[in-house]
Amino acid sequence: MNRGLRVLIAGICLALIGAGAWLWATRGRESTDDAQVEAHVTPIAPRVGGLVMAVPVSDNQQVEAGTVLVQIDQRDYQLALDRARAELADAQAAAVAARADVPITATTATGNISTATGRLAASRAAVAEAEQSIEAARARLASAQARVRETEANATKAARDVERLKTLLAKDEIPQQQFDAVVGDADARAAAVESARSQVREADAGIRVAESHAQQAQAGEQEATAELQRAQTAPEQVAAMRARAQAAGARIQQLEVAVKQAELNLEHATVRTLVAGIVSRRSVEPGQVIQPGQPLMTVIPLDRVWITANFKETQLERMRPGQRVEVDVDAYGGRMFNGKIDSIAAATGARFSLLPPENATGNFVKVVQRVPVKIVLDDGQDPERLLRPGMSVTPTVYTR
Repeated sequence: MNRGLRVLIAGICLALIGAGAWLWATRGRESTDDAQVEAHVTPIAPRVGGLVMAVPVSDNQQVEAGTVLVQIDQRDYQLALDRARAELADAQAAAVAARADVPITATTATGNISTATGRLAASRAAVAEAEQSIEAARARLASAQARVRETEANATKAARDVERLKTLLAKDEIPQQQFDAVVGDADARAAAVESARSQVREADAGIRVAESHAQQAQAGEQEATAELQRAQTAPEQVAAMRARAQAAGARIQQLEVAVKQAELNLEHATVRTLVAGIVSRRSVEPGQVIQPGQPLMTVIPLDRVWITANFKETQLERMRPGQRVEVDVDAYGGRMFNGKIDSIAAATGARFSLLPPENATGNFVKVVQRVPVKIVLDDGQDPERLLRPGMSVTPTVYTR
């Protein structure tokens, strides 16, 4: 065997040994260069609009939770809060008055019923008394009329006696004294007629007076009846006052909500960050008028970054959550970060794309799919916050 052949055989053996060593060294490992750093990107947008008075942060500045990012003009919101508080105070005063009116109305209504009932009873008694007065006046009128007829008859008889005795006196058949007595009796009876007629007129006037009193009593009875009917609406009046008090209470609740909303609007005029992180993509300047929901900047917390590695579906056979991972960051060549698999996505990346592939058209071409795998770093791996979202990395998963 010549020397060249021996060198060839030795080279082949070394190549086989190297390939075996490489296969042994990479056994139980899966790696991909289709991976990048991810982090929560928190968009900052205002909940109220207005004129920007100050922006006390700049791009790439580290901020803590609660730091003021944007200050909006608060004067309009302060005025709205003052107005809401004034309306609430007015409604509270009206509610106190409405609640106080309920027992007052109930007590007054009860007293009105008693008073109206008494007045109605008195009015009815007055009507009955007036009717009795009318009957009595009518009886007196009838008696007076009868008296007139009686006196007129007596006066007529006396006048005839005078005429008859006057003839006898002329013949001296009766004495003058007897004639004078008959004349006097006739005059007395004529006066009695006038007196009886006066009594008739008086009785007739008494009837009119009694009827007038009766009309007044009836009017008083009608007024007392109407007053009693009004007083008997006390339950409805009390219910109305209670409804008014309840409406005043509901109005208070509405205005309390309005005050809270005004307080929130005033508070939201100061835009703060809820998370600590790095300010990025600042797009707002003092003097700018902004609207609710308008993007102003983003805050990225770099203390909670992770890796999204898109492994081929053929690499997932032995991958499980919790397996150890070494991450090589392209930006820091040679520096390794340790972590572990947190979870494996429920679908391939293509399934989440804007236009997922349709494999039922008959033109299907098999393509190896990639599945996102979330990798979290161990605690203390990046104290300097060197990792930035979007950086390219190469993770290696130890499946054994």
